Amino acid sequence: MFYEPRLRNHGLPHDPFKALVAPRPIGWISTVSADGAPNLAPYSFFNAFSDRPAIVGFSSAGMKDSAANAEETGEFVCNIVIKADVEAMNQSSAPYPRGVNEFEKAGLVMEPSRLVRPPRVKGAAAALECKVTSIQNLKGLDGQEGPYFLVLGEVVGVHIDDAFLRDGKVDSMAMNHLARLGYMEYAAVESVFSLERPTV
Repeated sequence: MFYEPRLRNHGLPHDPFKALVAPRPIGWISTVSADGAPNLAPYSFFNAFSDRPAIVGFSSAGMKDSAANAEETGEFVCNIVIKADVEAMNQSSAPYPRGVNEFEKAGLVMEPSRLVRPPRVKGAAAALECKVTSIQNLKGLDGQEGPYFLVLGEVVGVHIDDAFLRDGKVDSMAMNHLARLGYMEYAAVESVFSLERPTV
């Protein structure tokens, strides 16, 4: 089949776009508002974009609490989601009103970060403390601004649970990263293989 996303002419009961761009890592974004109210929400439009400087970003449909707080304070934390976090992560995705503490709703404990104000998830396998570098309203070919806001930040601090370090490397099998597929589907990293780059 072939379709044009702008025309939504795929003829399927559900848009396949997000199911094709998968698996996607989940950024469990913690922020605080200007007056200090904490917020926690998962984003599957999330990824790393460079390592020098270390830049990560998440895309928010509308200026939701995470994006608004990041804009207000210039900071956010990306907590890395693993399979063991699935229930708490899902609970924190509920559309709570602004000001509700998702850490509490999901039965999680806040742990202070070292270099930024937003707390991190206590017990998270890893967490990236970030300072905002830019926020962009994403535009289409026609120049029209869409509903999504891309929040980019430089990672200024990294926390890794020592239980997931083996021989100086992050053990992806032990960490069991959780990823988003399409629709309401998720996947966990349960099979890993190595592949060397060819030389010329």
